[in-house]
Amino acid sequence: MPMVDAQPDALALVYARTLMDLVESKGGREAVRETQAELEEIVELARANKAFGEFLASRVIASGKREASLRKILDGRVSDVTVRFLLVLNKKGRLSHLALISAGFDQLAQEKFGRVEVDVYTAAPIDQGTQARVRDGLAAALKKEVVLHPYTEAGMIGGIKIRVGDQFIDASVASQLRRMQDKLSNEGQAALKSRIDAILG
Repeated sequence: MPMVDAQPDALALVYARTLMDLVESKGGREAVRETQAELEEIVELARANKAFGEFLASRVIASGKREASLRKILDGRVSDVTVRFLLVLNKKGRLSHLALISAGFDQLAQEKFGRVEVDVYTAAPIDQGTQARVRDGLAAALKKEVVLHPYTEAGMIGGIKIRVGDQFIDASVASQLRRMQDKLSNEGQAALKSRIDAILG
């Protein structure tokens, strides 16, 4: 079963809370941030590398064999806590839930520390100054520390798209043009209808 992007389910949140409690008790906020980054990196690697993603999610590979491989791949590259957590998921047959657990851990970290991850899409890369202005504006509006992830989208004409969790704000030029076209179309139809009504009335 391949890893997919989705909202964390109840099971994923149980694992994420357990990991959060463990990590926070051992190293506080800094350890939580380190674990968060490590989980995201592993999930991104699984998405980018099909063979690694299938290795994590496969129900065919024996857990003992996968454990040995996981140790070889991850020992010394991520914290002991993250390695041990992945080995627990492996034993329980839950590695295919890793993307959801990582999303759940991220959600818990944001709630706990007042941070929010924001994806920003623009037609061309934005410089550090523009990123800072967008970040500060969003932080003021959301009353939270904003972690900005800028992306470029080739199909955009201009403007900006913002994703905060499952909320999506489309202020792109194409979207504005569509709204303008819809408005003109609706107003034009209304004007035509009123003209016909006047003639028939």
